[in-house]
Amino acid sequence: MGMQLSQQLKQTMQLRMTVQLQQAIKLLQLNHMELVAAVNQELIENPTLEAVPGTESPELSDAEHRLQDGIAAQQQDVVDQNNGAETVNESSVDWEKFLKDYDSSSGDFRGSSGGSSLEDLPPIEQNLSASETLTAHLLTQLNTAMCTEAEHNAAAVIVLNLDHRGYLELTLDEVAEMAEVEMDDAEGALEIVQAFDPAGCGSRDLAECLAVQARLRWPEDPFIDEILRHHLSDLETRNYAGLARAIDMDVEDVVEYHKMIQTLEPWPGRPYADTPNSYITPDIQIVKMGGEWAIVQNEDGLPRLRISRYYRDILEGKGSKEDKNYIKERLDSADFLIRSIYKRQKTIHKVMECILKRQRRFFDEGPEHLAPMVLRDVAEDESVNVHESTVSRVTTNKYVQCPHGIFELKYFFNAGIQRSTGGDLAGEAVKEKLRKLVSEEDPKHPLSDSEIMKLLAKQDITIARRTVAKYREALGILPSNQRKILF
Repeated sequence: MGMQLSQQLKQTMQLRMTVQLQQAIKLLQLNHMELVAAVNQELIENPTLEAVPGTESPELSDAEHRLQDGIAAQQQDVVDQNNGAETVNESSVDWEKFLKDYDSSSGDFRGSSGGSSLEDLPPIEQNLSASETLTAHLLTQLNTAMCTEAEHNAAAVIVLNLDHRGYLELTLDEVAEMAEVEMDDAEGALEIVQAFDPAGCGSRDLAECLAVQARLRWPEDPFIDEILRHHLSDLETRNYAGLARAIDMDVEDVVEYHKMIQTLEPWPGRPYADTPNSYITPDIQIVKMGGEWAIVQNEDGLPRLRISRYYRDILEGKGSKEDKNYIKERLDSADFLIRSIYKRQKTIHKVMECILKRQRRFFDEGPEHLAPMVLRDVAEDESVNVHESTVSRVTTNKYVQCPHGIFELKYFFNAGIQRSTGGDLAGEAVKEKLRKLVSEEDPKHPLSDSEIMKLLAKQDITIARRTVAKYREALGILPSNQRKILF
């Protein structure tokens, strides 16, 4: 059968996302900080876009403004010290007096007022954010340690392969191979690293980490190493009687050993873990005004935008075709950005208004009264009337501040759990009730999952024991046998 070319007419439907539509979707899913950054970037790149005077976001922080004011005041002190000369040059400065004042202030220049205007600023050490890492801390000790060159090389490999807990992620065979040393040198290097501060770094598991610390703190104790190496699971389950029988010891002594072990650090690298503070800027604030809840959108740092009249006049005046085409393109882009930001803020407000209406008891009484709600409930509301994907974009990575704390908008969307008396309750509300029960329990007689299930049933919340266990684990709450406190 031969091949031939032919023409056909065919109708198809497909969605094409224009650049402007992509930009609108991108703006919708940005949080407040990202939106401010995007607007400031657009102000730089688009000459036809300008901020309304008086609404520009400050480029400098308060600390930076204070620093600049202090520097300016200090420079004015220099001028005042030299008879108010406006131009300070080599011939007009009284250097003898300047150096005298400098020496008397221990290196910090002070003017005739008796003190520097920078004295009120915090010391520079408080503004430093970089901290020493665990790797750098251990390598500093390694450089001063007494060891052979082979042990030094193996120890460097060990230090460079520690995880955030301070545990070694390699086997000794791999360490010896990477450092190109003998196994004896790798073992010696491991002992050297484990004795560094913090003690226990380089351990392969929890038992070894605790045993290393115990040997350094109680070198003459004959039992603690055996307990940590072979009976750590009995301590985890508080099986004091079984452990006492296994090592032929009184139960009271086992309890004392447990107290000693609890003073050790299971993660020696914890103080050096790189966990920077995460700051959240709420996009919305819910406040009560006149007995009613009000929605206040955060516009801090977000300038009001407008089209530059200057470029509009240029477009209407004389100019080359290329220049006018460029200006028209930039003006269209600026106009679309302004309309997109307005529509974004309006959509967020409508979605939050719907959430507030459906979660009124949450805002009035707290997280325990969170009602079940899904994205479709908000999307199909008459006051919102958007697609579910739009609601998802609006509620992702955006936060609301209310009297009960700061919550991501996604927090308010939960599946429902049916109550025996009728009416549904959100899963997050059940978790909050579970958390409250555990916080009020007797530490010496903690509640088991079955007991929590029965207590929730008395509040008309019927869930299975395995669901209680799942919620407890999601909240980071240990099982009852590990929450039990005997001393």
